[in-house]
Amino acid sequence: DVAVIPSPDEEAGEVPKAFVVKKAEITAEELQEWVASHVAPHKKIRRVEFVEQIPKSASGKILRRVLVEQERMARL
Repeated sequence: DVAVIPSPDEEAGEVPKAFVVKKAEITAEELQEWVASHVAPHKKIRRVEFVEQIPKSASGKILRRVLVEQERMARL
């Protein structure tokens, strides 16, 4: 599973940050390189955080607002 949210950045205002449930041995750099080769430059992931699980609703939808709130609290 992967979820991408906007993460505050002093220079750009916001940059994409990916929360990734790791299933195989891959580094953040390898993941960023792979994504960069498949998306437009402004969509490249700037930050990666490996997590045990991604918060989901009872129906299985990713709860991005929970991740956004966690990111905001971590930056305080």
